[in-house]
Amino acid sequence: MKIILKQEVTGLGAAGDVVEVRDGYARNYLVPRGFAIRWTKGGEKDVEQIRRARKLHEIATIEQANEVRGQLEGTDVRLAVRAGDQGRLFGSVTPADIAKAIQECGGPSVDKRRIELGSPIKTLGSHQISVRLHPAVSAKVDIEGGAV
Repeated sequence: MKIILKQEVTGLGAAGDVVEVRDGYARNYLVPRGFAIRWTKGGEKDVEQIRRARKLHEIATIEQANEVRGQLEGTDVRLAVRAGDQGRLFGSVTPADIAKAIQECGGPSVDKRRIELGSPIKTLGSHQISVRLHPAVSAKVDIEGGAV
């Protein structure tokens, strides 16, 4: 099935790309979650609009990505979360929480969809996450989670 990606999907493509995927993957995962729309002849107009919007928000060159990476890696990110006695969190830390904490600590604005967590953060302490800034550049950010 041909689909048009509305946002970046790791391992598949970027927003505005027209890709061919298996029917079940498109019907059961990508389309219901809003990651993609079905390709139609009329949908080609949407592709250009999605690509224009993507160019406004993405980091265009590797030099810009390296500059943002330097800002991110030099930022001390502290995140206040609720936790129990043994240091287990009530819930988990989401990419949206991390993006907000980076910006509050004086770092650059980061899209939550570019933040990659290896596994969900459910404990207090120091954790390292990766932020995909450009297909060739990613930044490692240390996050310190403290109890409220």
